[in-house]
Amino acid sequence: MKKIFLLIIALLTGYFAISQGRHIIDSLKIELANASTDSGKIDHLIKLNENFWSMYSDSALKYGEEALRFAQQTGDLKREALALQRIGGTYQNLGNYPKSFEFFFKALEITENIGYLDLTINCLVSIGLSYEFLNNYPAAIRYYHQALNRSVAARQVGWITHLQKFIGSAYGKDNQIDSAFIYMHKAFEGNDTLKNDFVEHSLFTEMGIIQFKMGNHESAFQYLHTNISINESESDHRSLSIAYNTLADFFKILGNADSGIYYAKKGLKEAQANGLKRELLRSGKLLAELYEPLDLKEAVFYHKMADTIIDDLYGSKKTNELQKTLAEEQARQRQAEVEKTAYQNKIKQYIFIASIAVLLLIAFLLYRNNVRDKKAKNILFEKNEVIEQTLKNLKSTQAQLIQSEKMASLGELTAGIAHEIQNPLNFVNNFSEVSNELIDEMKEELSKGNYDDAKEIADDVKQNLEKINHHGKRADAIVKGMLQHSRSSSGIKEPTDINALCNEYLRLSYHGLRAKDKSFNATLKTDFDSSLEKINVIPQDIGRVILNLITNAFYAA
Repeated sequence: MKKIFLLIIALLTGYFAISQGRHIIDSLKIELANASTDSGKIDHLIKLNENFWSMYSDSALKYGEEALRFAQQTGDLKREALALQRIGGTYQNLGNYPKSFEFFFKALEITENIGYLDLTINCLVSIGLSYEFLNNYPAAIRYYHQALNRSVAARQVGWITHLQKFIGSAYGKDNQIDSAFIYMHKAFEGNDTLKNDFVEHSLFTEMGIIQFKMGNHESAFQYLHTNISINESESDHRSLSIAYNTLADFFKILGNADSGIYYAKKGLKEAQANGLKRELLRSGKLLAELYEPLDLKEAVFYHKMADTIIDDLYGSKKTNELQKTLAEEQARQRQAEVEKTAYQNKIKQYIFIASIAVLLLIAFLLYRNNVRDKKAKNILFEKNEVIEQTLKNLKSTQAQLIQSEKMASLGELTAGIAHEIQNPLNFVNNFSEVSNELIDEMKEELSKGNYDDAKEIADDVKQNLEKINHHGKRADAIVKGMLQHSRSSSGIKEPTDINALCNEYLRLSYHGLRAKDKSFNATLKTDFDSSLEKINVIPQDIGRVILNLITNAFYAA
């Protein structure tokens, strides 16, 4: 009862997976019929090829060729290369390697010419796979490394993980187990980051093969059964045939003929469902070898089947086609290299001729310039003294102009300066008068013997004297600033309180404008940084800058 239940579940799972695949294909066909542009039609044809590729290779080939025809008619090189690559992949799936090489090399030539990096990498991988299927592992590894180098340079992280898997697989089949394990382990680490299901599924089979060759049989079987579970749920006939045949290989090596036959037949069934000749051959050879000691009739049957496929895949006609394709590609590469060398030689020749011409031109210009320089030096020598004297006169005139400008600005500020001086002088006069009156009062209190009151009056007098001193210093600072402004700049920097300098010229500018125009008024609000230390500057020059800025600001207000 339990077996029947599991069988029903498996059938239902396969049915839903197939139904889902058909639904996608039907949707693509509808979209193809409704496509309004040539590029849209080509894209949908390529998608149909991709969806039929793992199930029905003949249909995949039909849609790929139709996409190629449309791309060539419209001159769309990018889609033409993509269609060529997809057709090559379909032929590869069918085991027709001469055709697969032909289309892959054509696609590669276009992608390299137009700079289509992603498809260039894809073509290199596809060529490597074809070599791997022909058991030419060194050539496969060489193409995989070319693709990996381009992926690393372009930081194509997804491709890097794919290629590490391909290289690890090829090393494993070439019995370079240490190298195989290193690359496969890198691929697993990269896939953990990418979470790419497609890469992960095939990784299980490849890692299983490597683990088996390392002697870790239990681990190898676990990897294969995990992959089979995933591919069964997705009805992936191609991946299932590879996984089943791999298990059959394991059991054959371990001497378990019954299990080997069981899985080889399952692999054969899946390969037949997809028309995958490579795995059909593998299943046939496995079954023939496994049946030989058990059932000679069955062994002969499967030997004949394998021989038929071998003739189809590797017969003289296919071998000649393959040799022709590879020879044409080698000839194309040699011709490209010859053209490249000729082009480089031509460029070198042009550069050499151009260099000679440039050298002759430089020599002529140097000679002409030398003659001119001699004439110019004579003229310059004669006029040098005149120029030096003129320069001295200009410097003197410049200094006088600057001083005149200062005096002019000082004249404009006279009223403001007078106002600024008047304020502290008024304070001095007022506090002086008050102090005289306080001294008279202090005398009276002393004569009366009121010493405490006299001391209080003396304190008031002292405060007044301090204020007189403060305002006297303020007037002195204003006069010094005026003199400093009128004086020629010393050009020597000295520690200067920028806050005080700004405040001083702000008030001078304001009162100067008020003296010219009584209607002018402005509210002065300052926000000085009390923590600002003295700065080494030339006070006269900075003061003039501040004065001009503030005056311009008042005029603009």
